Amino acid sequence: MAEYRFLSAWLLDASRDSVWEAIHDQKAWPTWWRGVEEVVELVPGEDDGLGSRSRMVWRSLLPYNLVFETHTVRVERPNLIEGTVDGELAGTGRWRLYEQDGATAVLYEWNVRTTRAWMNLLAPIARPIFAWNHDWVMARGGEGIAKLLGCRLLARG
Repeated sequence: MAEYRFLSAWLLDASRDSVWEAIHDQKAWPTWWRGVEEVVELVPGEDDGLGSRSRMVWRSLLPYNLVFETHTVRVERPNLIEGTVDGELAGTGRWRLYEQDGATAVLYEWNVRTTRAWMNLLAPIARPIFAWNHDWVMARGGEGIAKLLGCRLLARG
């Protein structure tokens, strides 16, 4: 399996609480995040989302969908959400939120392995394309959450 490690960031002119609510509500992502085709809650988990499990379908400009299940394993409101994924991707994702002077920095760590045979076969030459694809999806997320919250996306990376 090919391994990928990504670190993405959004800086939003919004409170951490409002950003937290948008990120925490995964079922609503398809309404504001271009690239998230579907989120189906399989297990609701506890009140804070701990233990929840969802099936997600993602699509970018590349002509394929990625389907995987997420399992929320750590929740520290309003600072941290961590989950594991399995399916066509396997690994971990971690959201960290920081607020200062009314702006919220969002850091997303995505450490995954591809499980599709064709992706693993192409990994040596397609790695830059897969990285570009991830960056494209995360940029759409930053734009979408800013629009949802009616704030400015001050920076992304």
